[in-house]
Amino acid sequence: MPELAPAAGRLRRRIYDVVFLSDTPAGRAFDLLLIAAIVTSVAVVMLDSVASIHARHAEAFLIAEWTFTILFSVEYLVRLAVVQRPVRYARSFYGLVDLGSVLPTFVSFFVPGAQVLLVVRILRVLRIFRILKLATYLTEAETLGRALASSRRKILVFVVTVLTVVTVIGALMYAIESRLPDSGFTSIPVSVYWAVVTLTTVGYGDISPQTPLGQALALVLMIMGYGIIAVPTGIVTVELNRAAGATAALAGAAPGAVIRSCPTCGLATHDADARFCKRCAAPLPGQR
Repeated sequence: MPELAPAAGRLRRRIYDVVFLSDTPAGRAFDLLLIAAIVTSVAVVMLDSVASIHARHAEAFLIAEWTFTILFSVEYLVRLAVVQRPVRYARSFYGLVDLGSVLPTFVSFFVPGAQVLLVVRILRVLRIFRILKLATYLTEAETLGRALASSRRKILVFVVTVLTVVTVIGALMYAIESRLPDSGFTSIPVSVYWAVVTLTTVGYGDISPQTPLGQALALVLMIMGYGIIAVPTGIVTVELNRAAGATAALAGAAPGAVIRSCPTCGLATHDADARFCKRCAAPLPGQR
């Protein structure tokens, strides 16, 4: 590959900072807009699965689906263009999720109904991890305040993860059970409702899978439900211990150390002239 001209290199670096980093206003705004587009596109797919709504707005849903697919395809190609190792990114978790968020629309040309798998786009909301790394209360003096602040963010991510799980499993259950006329899984929202009831171990019993594959998926979700209950308590406990350790570490930090959070591993203290993180060697914000 020929070496980029200086101007092209600077432009590529700026695009990279916006698309992949969240430590700048432009990068943070890009991630927030991307998450909003992802949530909206998933909502469109879910509403399109409701027969009464689809009958009235089928054309609008089709236009919206292709609009989001084209936007996400362009975004995926831009990521591949600005990253140094595109093959490595394409094979990474986020790279596969990005690709999987656009493939179902194209696959639907050959496999009718495949577009229902577009709910996998909700997995892209996991990029919120990168945004929340920048929102820690590193300047707060009290250990309890830092622990509570960190717990709130982790619990928010936990809730987003749970919503992701029930959305994906609900969509899968809809794809499995909707072929049976009396299954009760009439739409993705109804299937997500069943997934929430099952995951929280409430178990109303008003809807239940009839096929062996659906029952196996329900069994997996039931087992997951037992582990879900203890997570919020564990988050707060771990954050209290971690905050106490961070307070002690900051109290004994080397002279000249500054609080500058690494965007990759989250390590807070670095030397004032440090260009790379001393834990993971990632470039620190503002460095090239």
